[in-house]
Amino acid sequence: MTLASLRATAVFDVGKTSVKLVCFDANNGVLWETAVANAVQPGPLYPHAASGALYDFLIGALRQAARVCEIETLIVTTHGAAGALVDDHGLVLPIMDYEWAGPADLHEAYEALRAPFAETFSPSLPGGLNLGRQLFWQSQLFAAAVAKAHTFLTYPQYWGWRLTGVAASEVTSLGCHTDLWEPLAARPSALASSVGLAAKLPPLRRAWDTLGPLRPDIAEATGLSRQM
Repeated sequence: MTLASLRATAVFDVGKTSVKLVCFDANNGVLWETAVANAVQPGPLYPHAASGALYDFLIGALRQAARVCEIETLIVTTHGAAGALVDDHGLVLPIMDYEWAGPADLHEAYEALRAPFAETFSPSLPGGLNLGRQLFWQSQLFAAAVAKAHTFLTYPQYWGWRLTGVAASEVTSLGCHTDLWEPLAARPSALASSVGLAAKLPPLRRAWDTLGPLRPDIAEATGLSRQM
């Protein structure tokens, strides 16, 4: 058996400090892996994720991995407290670095809008660790760009969308100290509605659902099958 015939599940892992692509066999053994440092971009606008560089890394890594093993499934996992506002052409604003303290400039106005802990199970956190705080800040300083976006995606779902073109929401990302989701009611919070987010959320999908096949251009660029 050659390495190229080994069936694999590839995991694209976007961590805060490093990003990896790891291919596993059916017994969770590592067949192939590569990694790169994840550096925050200082601007313009505000500190943000290097989404363009990360995309280039992913495409290159998938192309290399496809020469080593037969990738049947691709899974995305990321750090939290990040999300993307997109239109038909891609990002309308950079994906904010949650460690940036800038949203604190609007602390009092934001605290007046956020719901009690009993409704969202979200504590008030510093920087942009409440994803709603990032979005509120963006809605106040870049209202036109926020209005232009037709979809909001939490970070794992953003990468899933870039790979497949399928937009989805997922409750663990929406509900993890974001101030944006009411878990018991299974609906967006009043804050999400007030910043115009509720109408931009795509349909809910379970974390283990298959979003869809790869976009044709990505399949062509990486050598992977669209039907994997």
